[in-house]
Amino acid sequence: MKKIKIYGAGSIGNHLAYASRNLGYEVLISDIDGDALRRTKEEIYPDRYGEWDDSIRLSLVKDIPSDEHFDVVFIGTPPDSHMALALKTLKEEKSKVLLIEKPLCTPDLKDAQALFEASENSETTVLVGYNHGLGENTVEIEKLLAAGTIGEAITLYGGIHEHWGGIFKAHPWLSGPSDTYLGFASRGGGACGEHSHGIHIWQHFAHLLGKGKVVEVAAVMDIVDDGTVDYDSFCNLNLRTEKGFAGTVAQDVITAPSKKYMKLQGDEGFLEWHVNYSSDGDAVMTSRDGIEPVTTVLPKIRPDDFRLEMEHVNDIIDGKIKDSPISLERGLDTMMVIAAAYQANIKKKVMRIDYSKGYTLGAIEAI
Repeated sequence: MKKIKIYGAGSIGNHLAYASRNLGYEVLISDIDGDALRRTKEEIYPDRYGEWDDSIRLSLVKDIPSDEHFDVVFIGTPPDSHMALALKTLKEEKSKVLLIEKPLCTPDLKDAQALFEASENSETTVLVGYNHGLGENTVEIEKLLAAGTIGEAITLYGGIHEHWGGIFKAHPWLSGPSDTYLGFASRGGGACGEHSHGIHIWQHFAHLLGKGKVVEVAAVMDIVDDGTVDYDSFCNLNLRTEKGFAGTVAQDVITAPSKKYMKLQGDEGFLEWHVNYSSDGDAVMTSRDGIEPVTTVLPKIRPDDFRLEMEHVNDIIDGKIKDSPISLERGLDTMMVIAAAYQANIKKKVMRIDYSKGYTLGAIEAI
């Protein structure tokens, strides 16, 4: 039986625990806070899934047996703690997969290059939790692009527009953004970091189109800084890849009801990718030669996002998948765009990313 160790007993840790149990994993949830473990057992897990699963072990981080082996390690703690835990895991453990929740790190890119180098010297597969890259709507878009449905791609635009009230509803013990990393861009919060699914999926589709990595970033942000919080409530980004492909992506924490979509416009038609298109699930919209769009709704409930993520992890362990859309490199590329976006907003200039200089701020310069 495969085993997973989860760092962090918050909302995401519970989601991954449930998905893992449904795949037959032995699950250990750990946290530095005993009250967080209590909430998991008495409130979060039973409220979501009907009852507590007695097979799940709970442990303070300091009490985890140092000699216990886990096939998967999941880091679901705040972003500013990810790098230290990830580097420690790669150094001290031999897990087959290390899965790190998004965003991967803080926008200063501290230790990002060190993690990349450590992963290159490790047999552990490192992934970043951009699970929209694994959704059935994403897979359907991949098939349609491979079939040449829209002809030559012209541009790609969309975003993740979602009020973060849903996050706080899932974490009722938090009174607001100032109680957590979410209210601080420097810790990985704000719209650009927290909703970076948008940047990630934009890059994923650009890769599918053969357009390469994002190398130019321009940004307009609304910064909320009132002495208690300091974050971007929205970020509007203009992106250009190394092959000259250009488009936009927007992310915010203020839109209600939410809208999560991407539109690929081609010279023969368009494709639209939607998350939570309706109460029934996600969707893909297709139009060719100017005809009325056809919308295909793909049924989904919230646990499915994490079921697909853990099935993907399982397939990697079983050797069925070699090239992952949620690889560490894709997560690092996303962080480079996030870091460049903040620099672009501060300097009011277009920033260029030179990946040959590594995953550091030194690779980002004004044009």
